[in-house]
Amino acid sequence: MSELRVRKVQEFIKQEVSNMLLNELKDPRIGFVTVTGVEVTGDLREAKIFVSLFGDEKMKKASLEGLNKAKGFIRKELGQRLKIYYTPELFFEEDKSLDYGMHIDGLLKKIHKEDEE
Repeated sequence: MSELRVRKVQEFIKQEVSNMLLNELKDPRIGFVTVTGVEVTGDLREAKIFVSLFGDEKMKKASLEGLNKAKGFIRKELGQRLKIYYTPELFFEEDKSLDYGMHIDGLLKKIHKEDEE
């Protein structure tokens, strides 16, 4: 599979899943969720969707659970919109890079504050 096609499919999945989360999924467990990235295997059989979850640990766990329950609906809708022979199997993973970035930013601010004193 060409790298260009894989990247296009990744971007399409990211946009469509974001749209579905915003407008179509009505599960109350799914809180404030943002799709941050998608990785699709070269054969387009699997897609790992990275989501940023906001809230405490209980809310994050409930949101991820709701996303996993909606996996079938999301995959069916993607299949109809993608119009490719095989719709990738979906896996949702929490993207912790934003939390890590905020942690590093906090440490840098703390160091900068200590230097000023």
